[in-house]
Amino acid sequence: MKQRCVGIYVYDEVEVLDFAGPFEVFSVASRLALRDAPGTSPPFRVLTVAAAAAEVRARGGLRVVPDASIASHPPLDVVIVPGGVMEAQRADRAVVAWVAAQAATAEVVASVCTGAFLLAEAGLLEGRRVATHWEDRDDLARAFPGLHVVPGMGWIDEGRILTAAGISAGIDAALHLVGRFCSDAFAARAAHQMEYAWRRNPAAFAGAS
Repeated sequence: MKQRCVGIYVYDEVEVLDFAGPFEVFSVASRLALRDAPGTSPPFRVLTVAAAAAEVRARGGLRVVPDASIASHPPLDVVIVPGGVMEAQRADRAVVAWVAAQAATAEVVASVCTGAFLLAEAGLLEGRRVATHWEDRDDLARAFPGLHVVPGMGWIDEGRILTAAGISAGIDAALHLVGRFCSDAFAARAAHQMEYAWRRNPAAFAGAS
């Protein structure tokens, strides 16, 4: 199986579970694969990427030292943009340009929660169906009227672009990607290992408020 490099973008005031949840999913999946076949390459290599190679502070003050900067990372097969306080990220033209450039080379560019605002700023969501946190749906629709912001969806997979609703929905979406790249049975094993009740059906997502 091809090893995919997963880059998770981190920044000051990023929502912790938005990035840590998917990080855990792909890490657990790789551990399980190595348990099944010791000495082989795991299906995922996961790293954190920031605008600069310097420590960032997530929401609540958690300190994160990124593995690479947007100028120094290896080629990425999957890019995940978590949510959080997005204003500074949307205003940083280098970051917006980086997100847009990743869409030309990565298999999947995904957002979690308000990360959808950065994907929209990069021009990746125009005309698409989009999921985001229930609290931010109206703001996203107003800011980007060309999007079809869909309520009550845990995630929306449109092939090379995937958007997920708020916070814990990133775990469900990441497990969905493990299922897509490996198998649903393997993704279910990863969820079981995490003792997580995987919400497989995005339309049955409980965060539809």
